[in-house]
Amino acid sequence: MRLKEVQELIDKEGLDAFMFSSQANVFYLSGFRSTHAYAVITPNSKHLLTDGRYYERAKEELKDWDVVLIKGKALRKVKSFLRDLGAVRVGYENDRVSCEFRKAMRSTRIKWKPYSNFLKDIRVIKTPEEIELMREGVRRSDRIYRELLKYVSPGMTELEVRGFIVSKIFEVGGSGESFPAIVASGPASAIPHWETSSNPVREQSPLLVDMGLMWKGYCTDFTRTFFLGTPDREFLKVYQIVRDAHLFALEKVKVGNKLGEVDRAARDYIKRKRYGKFFTHSTGHGIGVEIHEYPRVYYKGEDADRVIEEGMVFTVEPGIYLPGKFGVRLENIVAVVKGRGEPLSEISLDLVKV
Repeated sequence: MRLKEVQELIDKEGLDAFMFSSQANVFYLSGFRSTHAYAVITPNSKHLLTDGRYYERAKEELKDWDVVLIKGKALRKVKSFLRDLGAVRVGYENDRVSCEFRKAMRSTRIKWKPYSNFLKDIRVIKTPEEIELMREGVRRSDRIYRELLKYVSPGMTELEVRGFIVSKIFEVGGSGESFPAIVASGPASAIPHWETSSNPVREQSPLLVDMGLMWKGYCTDFTRTFFLGTPDREFLKVYQIVRDAHLFALEKVKVGNKLGEVDRAARDYIKRKRYGKFFTHSTGHGIGVEIHEYPRVYYKGEDADRVIEEGMVFTVEPGIYLPGKFGVRLENIVAVVKGRGEPLSEISLDLVKV
């Protein structure tokens, strides 16, 4: 079904073929992951071109694809293959290639047409099977988080905590991190994309953990902020505001609403509580075979007016960050199922004290 939609789109654009070169889209279309492969799709056929490192595995896994061995210079082979197909008008991923790549693509026989995010309107709607895969991944992420709460203690370093997360990802069957986990203790939690360090986890301090794993090619993304010890009034106040903002945003995740409404629900509430300038990023982002996908859940930009549809999957992750003090972020992946947003995680948003 997915590939048929892509072929119909290629035909609608008046193209003879489309050459996909990004790892994400090659995997999305074929289910085959490698560091060097091209998916060439025509309105009536599908071809995967790869080198000797992956050729045999590709032939074994892609029984219904035409798998072609690349020898020598890759783009020369790709162009030759396209000419043999009789393809003249060929689309390519302009946003995923280098200037050097574009230069090498020049041809007198092929009329290349650049596209940015060609598959965005297809990839944005997940199939029930994709959502179930992501749910399975989130269940494993939940399991790791529960074990993490029992493991973490003051004095261990942030990197030790990340090492625990990574080891557990492999234990639960994941293929690795979907992004480098953020483990931020104390004032570091006020930096939204803190780089996990050798700093010790502090006593009487919050710990922000933002982590994700790869499960059968799909990403998870999950953040909780918990407290080691007894939190003071200011932390409790900020935590409650972020929790409520998350729930207000979730209420707006309904078919027919616009994505900008989801962001505004969280942002306006945080502003009313006089912490608006401390919420410094969008409320969420699309997620799937990549950790950040179309669309952005934000009140500004083109994506703000995108109407929510059944099958969309994106994060909801409001936060408040007080420089030099602490930060709080609470994040879930939300799938639009049966008309409304359904968090895939089963972990409560309530504050946990360790």
